[in-house]
Amino acid sequence: MYQPLVFIDGDQGTTGLQIHARLQGRQDLRLLTLGEAQRKDPRHRAEAINSADIALLCLPDAAAREAVASIRNPAVRVIDASSAHRTAPGWVYGLPELDERQSTRIAQARRVTNPGCYPTGAIALLRPLIKAGLLPDDYPLAIHAISGYSGGGRTAVEHHERAAASNLAALQLYGLELAHKHVPEIERHAGLGQRPVFVPGYGDYRQGIVLSIALHLRLLPTGVTAEHLQACLEQHYQGARHVQVAPLHTHGPAAPLNPEALNDSNDLRLALYANAEHGQVLLTAVFDNLGKGASGAAVQNLELMLGALRAGSLAEKNG
Repeated sequence: MYQPLVFIDGDQGTTGLQIHARLQGRQDLRLLTLGEAQRKDPRHRAEAINSADIALLCLPDAAAREAVASIRNPAVRVIDASSAHRTAPGWVYGLPELDERQSTRIAQARRVTNPGCYPTGAIALLRPLIKAGLLPDDYPLAIHAISGYSGGGRTAVEHHERAAASNLAALQLYGLELAHKHVPEIERHAGLGQRPVFVPGYGDYRQGIVLSIALHLRLLPTGVTAEHLQACLEQHYQGARHVQVAPLHTHGPAAPLNPEALNDSNDLRLALYANAEHGQVLLTAVFDNLGKGASGAAVQNLELMLGALRAGSLAEKNG
C-alpha cells in the first residue's frame, strides 16, 4: 500500500503537537519528525523536508520562509500553518469551504497556506455575502473576536498557566494599534474593498473562539433582509462537512454563545441574530482556534492533498 511520507516541521509548538496527535497511529501514511538536536540543525531540517511527499510547517513566519527556501525537490508539497504566505502569490488559500472549487485547488496544489484562526471565522461569514452582492465590499466593518489564551502559541500557554494563580485579567483586548497581521488576510480572502477594523482579545480559558460582526440593514443594498443573508449562508455551506449554519434568530431571548462549544473538533458554527425593529443583524462564528482555526484545518487540507497523491499513484500503477 502506498504510504506518503509526511514531515511535521515544528511539531513541538501548539499547532504541531495537535497535528501530531491527530495523525498518531495512522496506517495510511508515514510520519517524520526530528529529534531535539536535529530540529536545530538546518541541514537535517532541509534533508527532512526534501525527502517528504508533504511537509507541514508549524513555525514562526521567518522560519517558515527559510524552510520553503530550502526546498530543492520539486515534488514536495507544503502546508504552511504560519502567516508567512497567506497573501503571497502562488499559494493556494487553505479554506476548502471558500467556494465550490477550493477543495480541488487545495488537493492539486504544491503550496497551501493554512488560514489564520480569526480570519477563518470572518471570511466564512463575509465572503459568501460579498460574492452574492448582499454586502457591499466597502462596508465599514468592525470585527470583534475573543480567543482562548492558546491562540498566543506555546509561550503564551506556558506563561498563562504558570501565572494562573496570580492576578491575570479575565479578558484582555489587544491589537489596539489597529494593525493586526490578520487584517490583510481577511481583506484579501473575504473580497473586501477596504480595510476592516479588527479588535481581538484573549479570555481566561484555554481554547475556543467567538467572533462577531454587526451590520446595519440600512447600509446594505435596498431590500436586503436578515432572511436573505441567512439563505445565502445556508446555500453556500449546504453539504459542507465541517460548517454548520444555525437557524436565524429573530424573536425572543437568545442563548449566550459559548466559545468552547466546539473545542477539540474541526467544526465551525455560524449563526445570525436579527432585530427587525432596529434594523440590525449580528453575524457570529464559534470554533476551536486549535481545531478549525489551526491543526484541524491543516489535517483537513492534508487529507485533500493525500487523496490527490494516492489517486496519482494508483493511476501510475494502473498505467
